[in-house]
Amino acid sequence: MTRDNVTTVQLAVAALNDRDVDAYLACCVEDVELQTPLSPVEGAYRGATGIRRFFSDIASTGPDFRVEIERIEALGSDRVLTLMRITGSGRESGVDMGAETANVYDLIDGKIKTIAIYRNRDEGRRAAGLGV
Repeated sequence: MTRDNVTTVQLAVAALNDRDVDAYLACCVEDVELQTPLSPVEGAYRGATGIRRFFSDIASTGPDFRVEIERIEALGSDRVLTLMRITGSGRESGVDMGAETANVYDLIDGKIKTIAIYRNRDEGRRAAGLGV
């Protein structure tokens, strides 16, 4: 299942870049939860409705938003760590945004259950159970 989990995450990232919410949701369990660095303030994106809102938020704030997987690693049988690079520009500001993140994906039976996005890669590695 480890290789399948990596493939699932790769498919989800491709769907995000293609703005294909249905393909993204096909990679997830019904009650998927996406936690961004803003989740402590704004709350997590939950379920299909939340994921659709996440896609809408991306479209409205950064229409050329893209993520690139720089490194992907299966951790055990149910977790995947990705080191990502985010690129894009703000719709209204025009300011280029670029960031490096660590995303931790927890999966159940080959489907994504939770995604946690960390702006600090070391924090993401620690959350994934790795030393820094």
